[in-house]
Amino acid sequence: MFYRDLVHSVVRGTERPRLLELGCALGLFLAVLNPEWDLYGIDISKFGIQKAKESLPEARVEVWDGTTVPFEGQFKVIVSFDVLEHILDLKTISSTIYSKLEAGGHFIFVVPVYDGPTGPIIRLLDRDETHVHRRSRYFWLDWTRRRFAVVDWWGIYRWLVGRRYYIHVPTKRFRRFTPAIAVIAQRTDVV
Repeated sequence: MFYRDLVHSVVRGTERPRLLELGCALGLFLAVLNPEWDLYGIDISKFGIQKAKESLPEARVEVWDGTTVPFEGQFKVIVSFDVLEHILDLKTISSTIYSKLEAGGHFIFVVPVYDGPTGPIIRLLDRDETHVHRRSRYFWLDWTRRRFAVVDWWGIYRWLVGRRYYIHVPTKRFRRFTPAIAVIAQRTDVV
């Protein structure tokens, strides 16, 4: 799983990383991580959080107001997969992520992008009215660089299978043409 591999790449050598998923829904991503890690998740869906609590008793999951994180302390890793494009106030969420990420910690996210040769097709096919940000890959990279150092990024081709799961094909070579991107960023300041 590509997303899990991204997380593993930034926690090597950390005995018990503390990880927060923004927009954890039913907890499917948290479920593929090491249950001995300190796992946290937040989502605006009460139904999703209830299901995550039932299936992941080792994780702490809470309903999210979309801005503040209801857990004390900072995290080694914060992830957000296909969530940022739904959040109206990107300045506030960037500040929240920054404040909850420990110095040297990593922020990993995936967003759809609407530029490049596939941009017009993606705009036409994307009927999700909750996507309030239909932006280019360069918008997201610039947004990230305002607070964090971009460590690496990939383009992602993906196909929906059975209305629930995606097949992901990450690429660096064609990352300027893909309909989604994955970014690893780091908080590099010294506190």
